[in-house]
Amino acid sequence: MAVGESTSLAERKRRAGQRLVIGFEGQAVTPELRDLVREMRPSGFCLFKRNVDNPAQVADLNRALNDLVPGALITVDQEGGRVQRLRTPATEWPPMRTVGAAGRFTEAVARGLSRECRATGFNVNFAPVADVDSNPNNPVIGDRSFSRYAETVATHVTRYIEAAHAEGVLTSAKHFPGHGDTDLDSHLDLPRVRRPEQELRSTELVPFRAAVQAGVGSVMVSHVIFDAWDTEWPATLSEIIVPRLLRKEMGYDGLVFSDDMEMKAVMGRYTTHQQVQRGTRATLDVFLVCHTAELQLEFFREMVEGQADNPGFERHSAASERRVQAVRNWLAQAPSGPGLEVVGCGEHKDLANEIRQVDA
Repeated sequence: MAVGESTSLAERKRRAGQRLVIGFEGQAVTPELRDLVREMRPSGFCLFKRNVDNPAQVADLNRALNDLVPGALITVDQEGGRVQRLRTPATEWPPMRTVGAAGRFTEAVARGLSRECRATGFNVNFAPVADVDSNPNNPVIGDRSFSRYAETVATHVTRYIEAAHAEGVLTSAKHFPGHGDTDLDSHLDLPRVRRPEQELRSTELVPFRAAVQAGVGSVMVSHVIFDAWDTEWPATLSEIIVPRLLRKEMGYDGLVFSDDMEMKAVMGRYTTHQQVQRGTRATLDVFLVCHTAELQLEFFREMVEGQADNPGFERHSAASERRVQAVRNWLAQAPSGPGLEVVGCGEHKDLANEIRQVDA
């Protein structure tokens, strides 16, 4: 049946579920989570500190999640530095600013970090940060960025992507089109960047262009308004930024994730209906809804109804399902992950310490 013709409720539900990655409380699969998954069949899950006790527990949890949703995208923010969910006894990796300053360790860090992700059952890592640390007053990026210089960030992002993919972990360049020049944290408020378009193109977009050329596995979009392109809507909900800059100009037809839709930059500021409708027109493929089951169900139901009401929405949903499946196909061909013995192994900890000493 061609997209745009009448589709069944089951088909609409399937497509809607494929456009959601959800989070949950606890360190094991609960009956409540099973019921939620049975209703929505999300494409995957995102784990946070609240879900993590030790490597063996995480590996068991991720196996259970994959049993719930075979072929699930099991995602994590394991950047290094202040943003890493796996910590001691796993390797505590230095921030990417330290890696960038050291100069020669990016591939080794990406390989080691990715091996530990694979060993504990993750197949998608929301890294590398492709933001340029271009604003010294930025409260949220800082040393998460490889550098204050766009070309340096681009070089390290490229190296990171290639090394992580060799270990079978799908990368995600974030936070498109750049969160480095903000003076607000989008977890807490809605940032606005007022720089001229040419400055944005010569700074913020440079690493993302390099990431696309390097074959990045996915891109995560920021909850940031860029006046040069859209004075009203953040990139997540803009019909201009991702479609024109990422899809058309950069030629990227891969998977696009939202940042967490429960961040205060968007939550409570726009209705769920607005977020789903505008995010879809912005060509977002997968929405991250990482905390509240009730909101996850709201997003799911809006996406089911949207397909019934609007042929354009249905076409976007079908394209997103295709991109999710392409990622699953890539992951299915990835090399087998290592055992838990690599998590926090001497080789990885020695590498992390060596980098810190270079930067000291």
